[in-house]
Amino acid sequence: MNRSHVALACVASLAAQTRPPQRVIAADNASSDGTADDLEALSDLPFQFTLIRMPENLGNAGGVRDAMDLAFAEGADAVWILDDDSWPRPDALEKILELPWDGSLVRHPLQIDPTTGGFSWPMLTRRDGGGWYIAKSLDELGPGPTSPNHTSWTGSLLPKEVYQKVGPVNGSLFIRGEDEEYPWRIRMAGFRMEAVHAAVMDHPGPQNMVEIVFLGKRLFFEKHLPDWKFHYKVRNMVWLKRQQSGSAKAFLTALSYAMVSLRFDGPSRIPLAWKASFEGWRGDLGRIS
Repeated sequence: MNRSHVALACVASLAAQTRPPQRVIAADNASSDGTADDLEALSDLPFQFTLIRMPENLGNAGGVRDAMDLAFAEGADAVWILDDDSWPRPDALEKILELPWDGSLVRHPLQIDPTTGGFSWPMLTRRDGGGWYIAKSLDELGPGPTSPNHTSWTGSLLPKEVYQKVGPVNGSLFIRGEDEEYPWRIRMAGFRMEAVHAAVMDHPGPQNMVEIVFLGKRLFFEKHLPDWKFHYKVRNMVWLKRQQSGSAKAFLTALSYAMVSLRFDGPSRIPLAWKASFEGWRGDLGRIS
């Protein structure tokens, strides 16, 4: 939405793939800056290009849902989920597809922050026979061509077998939630996710993320988010935690966000944190007014 140069860079990275996708479907969330026109003006692409002009802004969740549903309805074997600011390096898709195909496995490239050279987001992984741990760079992963991943979203190559069992993306999450909720459903359906070490995708990471331990849990928190992003994040995480673990854990999640936002963003954020938490508790999802 309203990021023409970013979206064009993403399509250009797909056109430069040594193994291009057969089709690219982009969802434009009612842009007003000419993004949709710029995308539709592209030519000489090595794939079929389809632009969905969304009737209104339905967020990342709604856009990915509609694009994914269309792709599978028209016969796709798998879809590669990308944000507009995720730019696969030229051989990323080729490296993923070099591995033996497994329709029960969601694979993805490593996401690298171009500014830091580390992972865009910390990756929850494990080595053979070991427990789960946080890795922040390639050097911290185990040996071999791939590493298990607990949560995979941007860059995920999602087979139709997974989609048929897990179902569509929950578009009512809008943003800051589908990237946690859909991988959880993938795990609950019995499928696995893994990172392919030789495949790399550049994707800017958060600028103000801090790592703390609160109430015995490791929490990654983005400081100074705009109010609307903070609202979606807290609301969706409280809702999701209640689905996953019940009311007590959802209450602790709400308390964690309130206390951590107090520490890093100040007392003015507390009313918003509780408002968002209450909406998540009640299941009041969708686009906030």
